[in-house]
Amino acid sequence: MAEGHMADPERAEQAPRPVGLSVVPTATDGIRVLTLAGEIDHHTGDQLRQALDISPTARPRIVVDMRQITFMDSTGINILIAAHQAVTEAGGWLRLAGPAGAVMRILQIVGVDEVIDCRPTLREALSP
Repeated sequence: MAEGHMADPERAEQAPRPVGLSVVPTATDGIRVLTLAGEIDHHTGDQLRQALDISPTARPRIVVDMRQITFMDSTGINILIAAHQAVTEAGGWLRLAGPAGAVMRILQIVGVDEVIDCRPTLREALSP
């Protein structure tokens, strides 16, 4: 193997994460569903913030499907809290579906699970 193919460890640490965030919006029975996949951090936060933008419609109902989120930092927590407050002020609700592993742990550590309704499955999050 040629020496030019060896990775530079310093450069590798500075490279952006290739994972990113996928946001797929759909609707089920008048409930806006945002299916997320990947990581929520300061690089991907604006994408989530824009997807959660609350239009001036009456009583928005939003489910954020988090089953495929592998990482979330304080950026994601701040976005979810702000969205929850905006939806509540508009007379609606925001629920999180299927957060698991490290993502659920961070929600519990900072108490988000006490503020935002977290349901174990998407089906339960869509239920009244």
